[in-house]
Amino acid sequence: MTSSLNPAENIVMDAEMVAMEPPKFMNIRQVADYLQLNEKKIYMLASEGQIPATKVTGKWLFPRDLVDQWLLESSHGGVLHDRLVIAGSDDPLLHRVVSQVANSFHTAALISYSSTGTTQGLTLLAKQRAEVAAIHWGPAEESHFRHPALLSRHRQHRHWLLVHAFKREVGVVVAPGSRIRFDTLPRLLEANMRWSLRQPGTGSQRFLEEALTLCNARAEQLNQTQSALSEREVASQIAMGLADAGPAARATASEFGLDFVPIGWESFDLAMTRGVFFRNLFKELMQQLESPDCRAQAELLGGYDFSESGRLVWSS
Repeated sequence: MTSSLNPAENIVMDAEMVAMEPPKFMNIRQVADYLQLNEKKIYMLASEGQIPATKVTGKWLFPRDLVDQWLLESSHGGVLHDRLVIAGSDDPLLHRVVSQVANSFHTAALISYSSTGTTQGLTLLAKQRAEVAAIHWGPAEESHFRHPALLSRHRQHRHWLLVHAFKREVGVVVAPGSRIRFDTLPRLLEANMRWSLRQPGTGSQRFLEEALTLCNARAEQLNQTQSALSEREVASQIAMGLADAGPAARATASEFGLDFVPIGWESFDLAMTRGVFFRNLFKELMQQLESPDCRAQAELLGGYDFSESGRLVWSS
């Protein structure tokens, strides 16, 4: 079917359509018109980090392409239902589960896991750089108030919920044979151990520091020769002879064939937005955690408790 308009009229119509389109970067009034919401609502969404926006010299700007993507993601299923980015605390079993889920989806979906530490994982979640933050922060019996307190540091926490993955045993990973002589933390402190320590804001470092306090010691007093950005890096440095001891889970020690001096148990939880909780990929992740294969791997690694796995720990 041919157009009855002449070329000049087509050009005029095209120009008018372009003129009607919102700009590539919209201000609050323009995005309010675009979404058919009032400006106060847009300002609130931007302030809480719920809508893609950036502040330039005190003025909110909204990239139209990202706003469109945000709308689709907010719909049931979401445009990003085939992607799941996990950041935060390091755990060998969770690494295995993520790999298994990724392998089962092949190229149909992307699931990734970056070990950044607890507090940085939550910051990435708040900035919408990650969709799940893995966290642990102190003894398991105190996690019911410690973990929500961590989340509440971010204004976006009102849109988050927290799911319990498992409990795990944590302590100090040591070189093979060391535990025969140094079977408790006080005895470890008496020895001239070379320590590999984690960066601030990590759950394993926090647990160690609190345990040291009970022994009237501080992390600054340890003979630190290495720094590690993950529990696996701690274990790797000890296995390579670069350090003698460092904080990590029992499972991490097993993974590298190292000895382990236990300190206690902690809850390992997953924080996310409500929308992510209903994604198929996240459901698959939790189902894999409950699978016989996963439980067999956990038994092999040691130091896991799944008695409350999958429980909704906290919701604002």
